[in-house]
Amino acid sequence: MAGERLKLAGFVVCVLMLSMLLGSCNEEAHSTAEKEAVKKMDILVTPFGKTPDGEDVQLYTLTNSSGVKARIMTYGGILVSLDVPDKDGKLGDVVLGYDNLADYVENNPYFGALVGRYGNRIGKGKFTLDGKEYTLAVNNGENHLHGGLKGFDKVVWKGSPVKGGDYVGVKLTYLSKDGEEGYPGNLNCTVVYTLNEDNEFKIDYSATTDAATVLNLTHHSYFNLTECKRDILDHQMMLNADKCTPVDEGLIPTGELRNVSGTVMDFTRATAIGARIDSDYEQIKFGGGYDHNWVLNKSGEGMTLAARVYEPTTGRVMEVLTTEPGIQFYSGNFLDGTITGKDGIVYKYRYGFCLETQHFPDSPNKPEFPSVVLKPGEKYSHTTIYRFSVSD
Repeated sequence: MAGERLKLAGFVVCVLMLSMLLGSCNEEAHSTAEKEAVKKMDILVTPFGKTPDGEDVQLYTLTNSSGVKARIMTYGGILVSLDVPDKDGKLGDVVLGYDNLADYVENNPYFGALVGRYGNRIGKGKFTLDGKEYTLAVNNGENHLHGGLKGFDKVVWKGSPVKGGDYVGVKLTYLSKDGEEGYPGNLNCTVVYTLNEDNEFKIDYSATTDAATVLNLTHHSYFNLTECKRDILDHQMMLNADKCTPVDEGLIPTGELRNVSGTVMDFTRATAIGARIDSDYEQIKFGGGYDHNWVLNKSGEGMTLAARVYEPTTGRVMEVLTTEPGIQFYSGNFLDGTITGKDGIVYKYRYGFCLETQHFPDSPNKPEFPSVVLKPGEKYSHTTIYRFSVSD
């Protein structure tokens, strides 16, 4: 009997030891899994070539624990690629661009770029501030577009990595000197790109100046949620805007805030981009499609849902949230099949669309529009988020 009790006691001890061992293994496995997840949320910095002037360009690769990946280079603050999942969990690149720096330098229609000092157009390249007229470069017909001949999309920014509990990112800084492209004031700009665990690609802009100036920074990625397998005309888009700023034949706003209801400019309900794009409506004729600013429905200065785009074949959804008062929707009207981009893809007519959060075009010449004037002692700041998800 005593021998049987000893055997039973020994068996119990073995079971307890095995249980403890398995628990320890499970804890170790769980800890390892957590460490692996943290490892996946990472920042990688690699060389991306040199500019013709010999400046080194770096590429920052941001990855979250789901494998979503954003690559940003210091030349032009350009978003080179953005890989997000489709409804089957397959990752794919949803922005247009090039495989190498040389193509961005030689022929870039603002793919993925940071745009400044003034995103969009300023009529006839002139504005008056504090009684003085300033003349800017004219690079879009008779108008000034996206900062001029050498805007922020064509300079090398200084980059540094940033990291938080649930995000990774890159901080970009640039000093735009007084008189650059005709603008007054030494302007210190900071732009922070971050990617978080909720598949949000966030852009925080800030700037200060030592003299009164005008400023309107934005981001100019061309998106195609099919990974450029087809054009963007079947993408379903909603714009949270009851009004737009109609333009003249040079695409300069007239100053009117026009109600979109009952017109081809009405995207208050999700509508295929291509549903009315070839209309004979005068605004469509002027832009060769959509290339207009919408006035967002806002109740304050906080974040507002500006747009939502759904692509039916992939199930991808992109939402745009911003603190800005307007958004420019451009439907890729000037893409014409002459550009070969990443992976040898030819970017055909309307193969990408842009949603540029911003103040309104030509605001320096339209006192009735929200002000774009920045003065010494003030801080310019705004935030935009491109948030990705899927839907059946």
